[in-house]
Amino acid sequence: MLLAGLVLCIFSTSAVAVAADADAVLKKLKPADGYSVSVFAEDLPDARLMVRTETGDIIVSLRGPDKVVLLPVSGKTVGGEQITLLSGLDRPHGLMLDDGFLYVAEETRVVRYQFDAKGRKLTGKPQEMFDDMPSGGHSTRTIRKGPDGWFYVSVGSSCNVCIEDNSWRAAMLRFKPGSEPEVFATGLRNTVGYDWHPGTATLYSVDNGRDMLGDDIPPGEVNALVKGGFYGWPYFYGNNVKDPDVGDRHDATKHGKPIAPAHAFNAHVAPLSLRFLSKAQDGAAATALVGQHGSWNRSSKIGYKVVKLSFAKNGAIKQSDFLSGFLQGETTIGRPVDTLELPDGRILVTDDENGMIWQMTPKK
Repeated sequence: MLLAGLVLCIFSTSAVAVAADADAVLKKLKPADGYSVSVFAEDLPDARLMVRTETGDIIVSLRGPDKVVLLPVSGKTVGGEQITLLSGLDRPHGLMLDDGFLYVAEETRVVRYQFDAKGRKLTGKPQEMFDDMPSGGHSTRTIRKGPDGWFYVSVGSSCNVCIEDNSWRAAMLRFKPGSEPEVFATGLRNTVGYDWHPGTATLYSVDNGRDMLGDDIPPGEVNALVKGGFYGWPYFYGNNVKDPDVGDRHDATKHGKPIAPAHAFNAHVAPLSLRFLSKAQDGAAATALVGQHGSWNRSSKIGYKVVKLSFAKNGAIKQSDFLSGFLQGETTIGRPVDTLELPDGRILVTDDENGMIWQMTPKK
């Protein structure tokens, strides 16, 4: 995943044709055992991240249209027309609800709005948390609140592989309202998805490796982030393999020793989200879902599915498919991004190519 513009181009040329026949897509999808899959919501072009309100509605960022919309939920279905909460934004992506505020992470800023969940509307004046994040390159910004009370924001690199001048690039930042952000971890080329292990409170993230080294390297990564940790990019990839272009320029006295990934994906699957489930599955200590957006830079396509990560008590991670079928041979019929677990165990999955949210329902 190098340029957001390329992803948007793919979306704009294929979404209308694919989304016109949701039933045809459904017939191809393969949910994990114990689940069925159906359509939850449509008409959501370039749907990216989701949050659930205290009243059960779903808020979604639409990155292409530069909007944030609310889906009114009645029972288990969308019960009315979508409500536009915000428009005219700058590539909105990350969403977070906290203490009566909706936080929106755009490309260069984080803004919060007072949110009336019962009234399904924003109130009061917007408040900028900070507005000087760098633009260009990898432009998705994800915001989440950690169990430590800090708000975390991921900022990707400006390039495929280069040595950045801006310390906020290829990094995980964190802040508290009213204070300046600080750099939490570095060496993260394009970390879009992350979440905290429910048992250990460890911050796990997924990172997109660099391009132009062939079909099968470097791997995508799951990293266990610690304060001050350096995770390799641009000097190393994978299990601390030296990058052929800039690896010799690593300054150990400045960055320290790189921390190797906790788990590796296949190269170019483009992981864009990581969410832990409230209940572990299959005897695991914890279970997370990862949306793999899929490759654009490989001779044969790969990814285009949601995978399940099962975390053992000893830290080992096992991977299996959770929702697949978006890739049919070399033809894509969808591109999953985010997942969201509902209180009744259903799992929502955004698909920015189709402009839809799929629903996975546990079988009784």
